[in-house]
Amino acid sequence: MPSGEVRPIALCVVRRNDRLLVFEGYDSVKRDHYYRPLGGRIEFGETGATAAAREISEEIQAQVLDVRWLGMIENLFVVNGEQGHEIVLIYEADLVDETLYDRCPIWGQEDDRSPIKALWKPMADFRAGRGRLVPEGLLAMLDGDPAGE
Repeated sequence: MPSGEVRPIALCVVRRNDRLLVFEGYDSVKRDHYYRPLGGRIEFGETGATAAAREISEEIQAQVLDVRWLGMIENLFVVNGEQGHEIVLIYEADLVDETLYDRCPIWGQEDDRSPIKALWKPMADFRAGRGRLVPEGLLAMLDGDPAGE
């Protein structure tokens, strides 16, 4: 992402019971793993809901249904030493292929063909500090606490 730009993205929360489908990322500067729902940039003329569904299709070749609005988070962050600023539209959806709920990891790829490792992570792990869910504030949103308290 070019420095100084605010990037609009859409994330697609997929969960089953207490498990959340997340991308596993690594910050080489902080030497820290982080986890984020799948998703990405909203293309010009595309709605956030359409972008969330498209990104799931592109990243793990899966289709979603019943895309629902959850909320928005303004995300100011530093990863790999680079500052970022995103407006994150958060949606939730269900996977059409129910066999994916039992597959872990689910391998996919980014637009640049770099591999994506998606896995089912218990939300209890994030609540207990065993893994960092990003963007900040998402866990509180998913737990029904929009104020993040």
